[in-house]
Amino acid sequence: MTTFSNDTRQLATALTERFQHLFAGESVSWEELAKTAPAHLANTPFEGVWCAARLLGFVVHDADCIASAWQAQSKRMGQFDATRWPCDPQDFSLPQADGPHAFARCPRSLGLYAVLPDAAWVARMVDLGVPTVQLRFKSEDKQAIQQQVQAAVKAVRGSDTQLFINDHWQEAIDAGAYGVHLGQEDMVQAPLDAIRQAGLRLGLSSHGYAEMLRACAAQPSYLALGAVFPTTLKRMATAPQGLGRLAQYAQLMRGRSLVAIGGIDLERLPAVLQTGVGSAACVRAITAADDVAQAVAQWQACLKQHLRP
Repeated sequence: MTTFSNDTRQLATALTERFQHLFAGESVSWEELAKTAPAHLANTPFEGVWCAARLLGFVVHDADCIASAWQAQSKRMGQFDATRWPCDPQDFSLPQADGPHAFARCPRSLGLYAVLPDAAWVARMVDLGVPTVQLRFKSEDKQAIQQQVQAAVKAVRGSDTQLFINDHWQEAIDAGAYGVHLGQEDMVQAPLDAIRQAGLRLGLSSHGYAEMLRACAAQPSYLALGAVFPTTLKRMATAPQGLGRLAQYAQLMRGRSLVAIGGIDLERLPAVLQTGVGSAACVRAITAADDVAQAVAQWQACLKQHLRP
């Protein structure tokens, strides 16, 4: 078990207070930190950084990323700066967004991104001028999946709406969809080369630093960041990230197409857009609305007003 020096404890406490706006989830005790602290950081300022990240609620893998990036930042700048949270892509060893093996790009701003349960909802969004939609059709019936994907692709044909298919990458390729959206586990299992060679765009989910870096290694067309706020739509392994972290993620991933997702409603939307993301995804804010057309119009107007140029 690690024994922390007074310097480590004082630095971690100071960093935790300075960056309290990044707190999410649950903090951990000093006793728990002592059991899991990386040995290679012992007796360095970066041990304090790692402890602070854990005290702020970052999971272990994310704390590792933060401490490593702070080390790289300090080496690059020639000194350790306790006031400067790392947000430079080179300190996280991020690849170029448009490298030789990158997926085809999509607009930096995807606008309103509606996540929808079936092709009929896709057709409704096309009629209402929604720029980006995702078909998230849940079924074990292969024929039903194929029919829904084909119907959704047909619904957007000839329109300005871009369609992503959640999970069902082979059906998306066969039907000629605009793109595919995958989660972290699906990203490992899916043949990314085949999806890229078919010309489809790729969106990937992420829930913190480690998953963002893993996703960026695949050079996707866009990156989904979340969950920003609590959501009951799916059980999340990580706590809601909050606006403070979302702003840091957007700063780190600047220049990429970014979609904020998770618990976003019209009231929260302006603050989400102020973080620098180019899009916000919604599910029930549209599909559960009493007046769907009005909800879409309100979201579109808010996006137009608050999206950064």
